[in-house]
Amino acid sequence: MPDTRTAPTTGPAPNTALHADAVALLRGWTPTSPAGGAARDRTLALLAAGPVAVTREHRAGHVTASALVLDPTGDRVLLCLHGKFHKWVQLGGHCEAVDRTLAAAALREATEESGIAGLRVDPDPIDVDVHPVACQGGSLHYDVRFAVVAPAGAVERVSAESQALGWFPPDRLPEPLAGGTARLVAPGLTALRRGPLRPAP
Repeated sequence: MPDTRTAPTTGPAPNTALHADAVALLRGWTPTSPAGGAARDRTLALLAAGPVAVTREHRAGHVTASALVLDPTGDRVLLCLHGKFHKWVQLGGHCEAVDRTLAAAALREATEESGIAGLRVDPDPIDVDVHPVACQGGSLHYDVRFAVVAPAGAVERVSAESQALGWFPPDRLPEPLAGGTARLVAPGLTALRRGPLRPAP
């Protein structure tokens, strides 16, 4: 008797929505610096590999998302002292299967690493940066960076990935500071002044 069972249908490949968002977002983005523009072009070239480029399995390099967290007044920014490379840096990290947009990935990472509920994100990037990292035995992070605002009176909580968290005036950032973090301040403050940030889509 022939087997009449219906084969299970499969949905879109994992990370398809995130990959599509990344391509559309970066194609439409106006760079905030020459370095950011060059990194955007390199990231779009990487994304030509398809959805795998937003996963850590793509050992040649992969897209990540990070967030410069500001208080509502713009008088302070929240940075973490990274547990692995021992420098102060904005919050962020790898994209996950649950992320459908890069802004959502940045917001998720910022929430996990700060312990602060109610963060809000500007969906337009404030920077893109490409830098070497030690994950997967040596790779590149194509990091798309966003401005995120914390609610008034927010109290941070250190995660397992950080040695410390600290609020700093934008013009007095701590040392040692990760490369590229300082250039997030000006476009981050501009995003904050444009209007209220919102939850990621």
